[in-house]
Amino acid sequence: MSLPHAILTALLEKPSSGLELTRRFDRSIGYFWSATHQQIYRELGRLEADGLIRALPAEQPARGQKKSYEVLPAGRAELARWTAASQDPKPQRDALLLRLRAAAVVGTAGLQSDLRRHLELHGKQLAEYRAIEERDFPPGEDAPHKRLQHLVLRAGIDLETFWTQWLTHALAEFEALGDDTLA
Repeated sequence: MSLPHAILTALLEKPSSGLELTRRFDRSIGYFWSATHQQIYRELGRLEADGLIRALPAEQPARGQKKSYEVLPAGRAELARWTAASQDPKPQRDALLLRLRAAAVVGTAGLQSDLRRHLELHGKQLAEYRAIEERDFPPGEDAPHKRLQHLVLRAGIDLETFWTQWLTHALAEFEALGDDTLA
C-alpha cells in the first residue's frame, strides 16, 4: 500500500506530471521505493478517482498535453494518517542469503564470483549515495525537511556500508574455506 503514499509525498514536495514523477522516482524515491512508469500512471488514476489528487488545469488546452497533479486536502490527510500509523518491520528476504544457506548442502561452486559482483554493485551504490550526500546535504543544514531527507539517505548509506563490509567478510570466509567447498 506504500506506492500511493510515495506518490503523495512526491506530489506534496512538488506538483508534477506522471513523466516527471517517473524521473523523480528514478533519481531519489526509487532508491528505497521503486515503481515502473506504468505503476505510477495507474496509481495516479486511482488517487485522482479517490479524490486525493487532482490534475492541474492546463494553461492552454491541447491534445496530448501532459497533466500535472497536485495533492488535495484529503490526500494530505491520508498521507498524515499513514505516516502516523504503526507498522511492523518486514522480515528480511534475500536470495543471496538463501543461496549461501543452500551452498552448505550442495556446494559453493559459482557463488564466490557472484559475491564479488554483489560487492562491486553495493560499492557503486554506496559511492552514489555518498556523492548525493556531499552534493545535497552540506554540513550545518538545519531545515527540518532537509534533515529528514538526509536521514533517509543515511539509511541507504548505512545499509550499503553494511553490505560491503559483510560481503568482504563473506569473501574472506570463502578464501579460508577453499574452492568448491562441500561440492
